[in-house]
Amino acid sequence: MRRNELLSKEQVGSRLRQARHNQKQTLKQVSEKTGLALSTISKAELGQVSLSYEKFVVLARALNIEVGSLFAIPDEENTQRLPTTEVGISSHKSTATPGYATRNYEYGLLFGELSGKHMNPILAVIDSRDASEFDDYIRHAGQEFVIVLSGAIAIQFETGETLFLNTHESAYFDSGIGHIYLSTSEDDAKVVAVCTSGLPSGLV
Repeated sequence: MRRNELLSKEQVGSRLRQARHNQKQTLKQVSEKTGLALSTISKAELGQVSLSYEKFVVLARALNIEVGSLFAIPDEENTQRLPTTEVGISSHKSTATPGYATRNYEYGLLFGELSGKHMNPILAVIDSRDASEFDDYIRHAGQEFVIVLSGAIAIQFETGETLFLNTHESAYFDSGIGHIYLSTSEDDAKVVAVCTSGLPSGLV
């Protein structure tokens, strides 16, 4: 993911709105399903706010879509499904989708065009360096694996614990525990994080 490959908030919002229309759901219905404020969903659809990953996860679940479909590269929007047989093998290559910028991170989903996944790999650039830059800790169902590709990071948990990782070091933890990523290196850190969906259907 290069820094100039960023989807606009309007592009992602348009996909979110189309997914809601396809499901014939009102803003109020989605708000009730997700626990997100109706105004937050409306502003996200209009491209007026950036949403964090965990909010996209709960919205995708409510709309019965893959979270990656919100960030798919335009010519790869036709969903491909992974084999479901026990002996099925499917080989794919992927680069990150165009990035999506929040106040704290830039990230792009890998294999966003594939459906039926039980995990979501994400390539992210960590911009933040202080916990005060976050409104709250990030929490979402499932488990999370992260490996640092370049730079160094600290993962701060709401429990008070902090993990410090240098380049090529990794961590595995419960995503339901509030956590934030901070860059501790001079340059922004780059990581790959793999999040399980926490859902038996494989939909996030």
